[in-house]
Amino acid sequence: MSHLKIFIGIFIALAASRFVPHPPNFTSLIALSFYVPAIFGRKYIVAVILSFFITDLIIGFHSLTLFTWGSVLIIGLLAKYFLKSISTRILGPLIGALIFFIISNFGVWTQGYYGYSLEGLIECYIMAIPFFHYTVISTIIFSIVIEVACSFFSLRVFKENKK
Repeated sequence: MSHLKIFIGIFIALAASRFVPHPPNFTSLIALSFYVPAIFGRKYIVAVILSFFITDLIIGFHSLTLFTWGSVLIIGLLAKYFLKSISTRILGPLIGALIFFIISNFGVWTQGYYGYSLEGLIECYIMAIPFFHYTVISTIIFSIVIEVACSFFSLRVFKENKK
């Protein structure tokens, strides 16, 4: 039953940040992709991706779905390497935002909008920079909220879940 409660909590946090009007790429996705496996263990990466899938059912799928889900998976798998201190736990999601930026915009480039050349790839990443700051800002905000919540509830989860 606790697995279901955790899944519902993850879903509500992700859905709330995706359904409320927000600037492009301003969601809890990157922070959740990092902190859920960091707090509960790697097996909960599936809960993040499943929540992402359910919200995509409502919002709509797009041609970059596999790139975005893939970046969530990679961020979740890397989370355990950033649990040593609060500094590394904040650095982890920021690196996750960079991973998301690289993978999702590579996916955009594969769609052919910028041409299949090195120049097109560079242009694709340059055109995505204005959206990246929203990703970074939201990742910082949601990471701080999660850190404060864990501290407030005296959760000692980061040292216990390095699996």
